[in-house]
Parts: sequence; C-alpha cells; structure tokens
Amino acid sequence: MVLQASNSDILEGQSRFQRKFWRLALWGRRLTGLSWMRTSATLVLSVTLVSCNFGSQTQLSSEEKSDANAESDVLTIWWDQGYLLEEDEAIREIVRNWEQETGIEVRLSFETEDELPAKAERALAGGNPPDVLFSTRAEYELIPRLAWEGKLADVSEVLEPVANLYDEAILQAVSLFDRTQNQRSYYAVPIYQTTIYFHYWSDLIGQIGRNPSDIPRDWDGFWQFWQTAQDELRSAGESEIYGLGLTLSPKSSDTYHLFEQVLEAYNVELLDDVGQLQVDDPQVRQGIIDSLTWITQLYEREYVPPGATEWLNPDNNFNLLNRAALSSPNPTLSIPAAQRQDEEVYFQKLQTVEFPAKPNGDPMRYLVSVRQAIVFENSKNAEKAKEFLSYLVQPEVLDNYVKAALGRQFPVMKPSQEDPFWTDPKDPHISTATKMLSDGLTRPFYHTQNPAYSQVLSEHLWGNALERILLEGVSPETATDEAIDRMKQIFEEWE
Repeated sequence: MVLQASNSDILEGQSRFQRKFWRLALWGRRLTGLSWMRTSATLVLSVTLVSCNFGSQTQLSSEEKSDANAESDVLTIWWDQGYLLEEDEAIREIVRNWEQETGIEVRLSFETEDELPAKAERALAGGNPPDVLFSTRAEYELIPRLAWEGKLADVSEVLEPVANLYDEAILQAVSLFDRTQNQRSYYAVPIYQTTIYFHYWSDLIGQIGRNPSDIPRDWDGFWQFWQTAQDELRSAGESEIYGLGLTLSPKSSDTYHLFEQVLEAYNVELLDDVGQLQVDDPQVRQGIIDSLTWITQLYEREYVPPGATEWLNPDNNFNLLNRAALSSPNPTLSIPAAQRQDEEVYFQKLQTVEFPAKPNGDPMRYLVSVRQAIVFENSKNAEKAKEFLSYLVQPEVLDNYVKAALGRQFPVMKPSQEDPFWTDPKDPHISTATKMLSDGLTRPFYHTQNPAYSQVLSEHLWGNALERILLEGVSPETATDEAIDRMKQIFEEWE
C-alpha cells in the first residue's frame, strides 16, 4: 500500500496539526492561564491560516497530478481524514489486509472533509478521478448530482449480496436516479449513518435541583426546560451560560441538519412521494414560517449565544464543552466521543437525550445522514474498486472501521447494531443513539428523493433565511417566500 497525504508533506503536517487541534480543543480543557475558549479560538486561527495556503487551489496540485497519473493497475482511494487518529489507522489496516488477500497495490490518500469534494471535482473535470472516493460531504454536495449526470458507476453488484443486512431507509438513501440511463439504481455504498442528537450537562441542571428524569418529553415542555434552567443558573451565579447552543449560521451544515429536523417536527413535507416540490401548498408555506418563527424567537429571547449566527460546524461543540452552553444538538456523537478518555465527564456529567415528541404529540421521526463511498463511471479500475468495496462491506470488516470512531458514527448494518458496543446500557450516549436509530422512526434527507434538493443545502437556504430574520430584520414570512422562490428556481434548473 502506498500511503499519501494530501497536497505534499507540508499539508501532511497540517493534517497532523489539525488532529492535535481537535485533541487539544475537545479533550484538553485543563490548559493553564488562558481560558479554554480563547485558546481554542487561537488554535482555530492557526489551523485556518495554514489551511488557506492550500485550500484555495482551483487547478490540480502537483500531488493531485501524481495521484491522477498513478499506474493504471494501482487502485487509487481518496478518503476523508478522520477526526480521530484511530479512524485513519482502521482504514489503513483494512487496505493492508485487502492488499495481502488480493495482491493488488493500493494508493490511499487522506484529505480534510472540507477539501475533498473540491479535489474530487477537479480530478473528475481533468478526466482522472480516483477509483474509490469516501467523503462525508459528498453525500449531499456531490453524489446526488453525479449520479443524476451519469458520472457514477452502478454498484448494485456490491450491495445486492448484503442487501438483507440493511434497513430499507439505508438502501433508499443510496438508490439514486441516473437521467442518462433513465433509471434508479444503487450508485453509492453505505458506510455509516448518523442523525441529530441532543447533549446537555447533567451536573449543571443538578445545581438547580433538577435531574434527567425531570426533562419533559413534550415539545413545548422540553424546550421550555432549557430556558428555565438558563434563568435559574444565572440567578445562581452562572452569568455567562446560555440554555441552548443552537447553530444558526449559513456557514455551517449543522444549521441545515437542525432546521430540517425542526421542519420534520412540524410535519412540513416539502417534497411529495415522487420528489416533487410542494412549496406552493399554503400549509407547507405556513409550516416553514412557523418553524422559522419558533427557532428565531429562541435567539431573540437570548436563550441562544449571540455568536451562534456566525458559528462554523465545530463551534457548538466548543461552546458546550466549554460550558458556555447548557445543551446543544449535534449531527454526530462527536461531542461525547471527544470526552471518552474522561470517564467522569463521559459517563456522569455529559448526557445525550432523544428529541421530544412533535408539537402535535406524535413520536419524533429522525432524519438520517448516510455517509457513502462511490466509484466513478470513468474510473481506471472500476472493477477492482467494486471488489474492494465488496470486501469493505463484510460486516466484520466494516464494524472495525465504524467502531474506530469511538461511537461518533453509527453502523448501517442491522447485525452490527446488535454488537454489545452499541447496546451497552451503561453508555449514556451510544445506547441513546442505538435507541433512536434502531428502534425509532427514521427517514433520509430529501436529496435522496430528488437530487435538486442537494443544492438547497449547498446554497445554505435555511441558514440564509435565519440570517435575513435575525441580522437583517426581515419577517419570517418574507424569509420564507424568498427561500421558496429560490427553491423553485433550483428545481426548474434541474429539469
């Protein structure tokens, strides 16, 4: 196996630094002299300055050209750099084992999740894509559109032998439409899944005489609990704390995940069963208005940190772990996973709870992200790529990779979910995720029904709507109509 980091040895140094940053920022809250949040901000700036030297390339770098011109019999794999070192080592071990079994050489490269989609686009435009691509952001930024354009290889032969191991919702997420073939088929391979979780500090609510069993399960009662807790904690001396660490920025995909879940709570169905927009329906429009009004009022009443309108994806993590927020939703279990080494925090102080029932009293249905690997239609080694993916999706192989993330993600195969790692009731976070994803109601995001909807995320329509209300003072009705108008334009452009 040839191991390649992205964009030269200097960028490999950046990758290592980023990992050290995550370990310091998420695990090392015992720094002396500076506040942890201020230190985290300094680290973020350092990472950003290093990243800026490399992330703005519009043409293939010398290393990308080297990747593209790799020997035709070498399998090229581009993979998301993990948040944890263990994740990267797990995929390296899988590749090494497959090389030994098959005798096929692999060139494995890692790239940050922010850069990898753009790098893949450049390689595809140059006619030299990798043989296998795994990118978390590709789920919504690349895969629906590339399948639509006929640029992905059909991977049915990979999935059909193990299809009975997946829930129907998982298979639905990778059953995509290719308009060049006028067919829907499997154009991606599920690797793991995640949904939106809700984390909070149980020791902080303990300071005001509350415990986890006091958290209401009805919609209004649940959200009022955190507002009341903020008021009481501030009266008790926690003057800087906010009850709800909600990400409300157009700069963050966390905003999209949260707001789509709020739309689901209000039973707003933007697409019908065949993937057609329903935004001209007055009830759908009113549901969007109600959802925007509900979430913006929490901010306007000062129960959400004022900086939440500028947050990037890690910032809700930082604010919660720095105890600037009492609670926070997050679309992975990265917050508790980052505290795994501190047993007191992981098992006693930090807790994960299911979302409450919907406002009408129905059980919550969770939106599920399915992270996927793909093979490009014009890959030099498409058959070898499918052979590798067939090896990867063996349950005992895939399980090792997913577990390496320490529960940050959740397995996609039903037998894997029965492993004690996922069912241990002593684990307050993973056991909650298992209950939500294995026993609860779920559905995929709308881009699996119609690839045009992936552009709603890439253009940050919901984050822009929130920004228009909170920072520019427009009404929820105006912000809704603007979002609807743009959504209709997007769908017309995709026809």
